[in-house]
Amino acid sequence: MIDPLAQIVTLLQPTAPFSKQASGAGRWRVHRTEVGRPFYCALLEGECRLEADQHDEIVLKKGDFVLIPSAYNFTMSSRSPTSVEDIVDAPVMLADGEHRLGSPDAPADVHLLVGYCVFRSPDAALLASLLPKLLHVQGVNRLATLMQLVSDEARAQRPARDVVLEHLLEVLLIEALRCEGKTDTSPGLLRGLTDERLAVAIRRMHESPDQPWTVAQLANEAMLSRSAFYERFRRVMGMAPMEYLLAWRMALAKDLLRREQARIADVAEQVGYSSASTFSVAFNRHVGVPPARYARDNSAGELSENGADKAPKPGN
Repeated sequence: MIDPLAQIVTLLQPTAPFSKQASGAGRWRVHRTEVGRPFYCALLEGECRLEADQHDEIVLKKGDFVLIPSAYNFTMSSRSPTSVEDIVDAPVMLADGEHRLGSPDAPADVHLLVGYCVFRSPDAALLASLLPKLLHVQGVNRLATLMQLVSDEARAQRPARDVVLEHLLEVLLIEALRCEGKTDTSPGLLRGLTDERLAVAIRRMHESPDQPWTVAQLANEAMLSRSAFYERFRRVMGMAPMEYLLAWRMALAKDLLRREQARIADVAEQVGYSSASTFSVAFNRHVGVPPARYARDNSAGELSENGADKAPKPGN
């Protein structure tokens, strides 16, 4: 059975190379304006608050993990009430390398690990748009075990600490994404996969992107009326069914164009288009460049509109 989440995570190629230990004492408040970078936070001890664009404030507790696939504006603050006067422009670096928020002299009442992920896929923005805007995982034993390993490694001074920590954070990220049913998420793929009716339709789109799907056919797969399916899909996934299908087809097409020396017509057929010209128009509208140009700019070989393989032959 096709696993839509596994497909997207594989295409995203996530890694977590940027992290830092932080602690807070007393009243503090940090506001960040980012440029769409994936942000994560793991609560190791204590509690704090998080406010993010288009999401209600949440209280983070020990063992919680938060991922914002495309962070723009967000604020983190102490559990106690704060004000604008408590905003910290730059945390204080302590002797042990920890970044202190609030009072540098008082005992810490919260410890956290924060950082930015990197989605190495050239198509990261499109793929990230299929995920929830914010993922908040609570009370998952496997995740708690991983976070304890991360905490131990972060505090230790063992050889190759940074390498081990990076790989642990990658596993932590993937585990958080697959904790379906135990998360507080905004609309997106994770919520869709926990809806037993919608999950069937989502998997069918991923299994057979080459099929000429209609809303009525997908509704039939989900055993819902057309109108009920459309409204439920849009509410749970945050986009209409055909919008999601188009985004997935374009993600697959871009991956095929990058990796394979295939004819444009073959790529078009694999992602559900009846002709190379129809696919080229849709691709150009969605991506901003024709598929042949995208392939030339993003792979070693070349693709042509007429299907001629221009890659050099072995020995030439």
